[in-house]
Amino acid sequence: MPYSPMPLRLDTARMTLRHWTEPDVDAHRALVAERGGGMPSIEDNRRMIDDQRSASARTGIALMPVIRRAAGDFIGYCGLTVGRASVDEPEIAYELFRRVHGQGYATEAASAVLDAAAATGRKRLWATVRPWNAPSFRVLEKLGFERDHVSTEDGVELVWLTRLLR
Repeated sequence: MPYSPMPLRLDTARMTLRHWTEPDVDAHRALVAERGGGMPSIEDNRRMIDDQRSASARTGIALMPVIRRAAGDFIGYCGLTVGRASVDEPEIAYELFRRVHGQGYATEAASAVLDAAAATGRKRLWATVRPWNAPSFRVLEKLGFERDHVSTEDGVELVWLTRLLR
């Protein structure tokens, strides 16, 4: 692999991003259910997390749980994924519970991930956002992402943004 692996623990002023643990399964299930598609089974959710661990071992990048240090609670995840992009130019992704939206957590977590991505030696990141998701656009704009193009996936429009790393 031509890149250094991404650290599996990142600390910010208010949060820790770290590897997945068994207690994250139920909280992650609730986060997935908040999307509106129903609660995934424990087995399906464990499989999603196991897939994340395997992908991380293969690629050296990771999506990690976001834990508020003061409360000790799981509030979502943030990190890098191949997703619709590539190992060389991965996609930044984050998803937080609605109850913590608007408090700067996504920006803070994603900023730590940007620094970690740059430290791996990567030169560019991607992000994909549905056109209706104004809060994600605001987070990405604060982080210096710029719109690149629009595509359609399964009949749904996706806006692609990109950011060069130092």
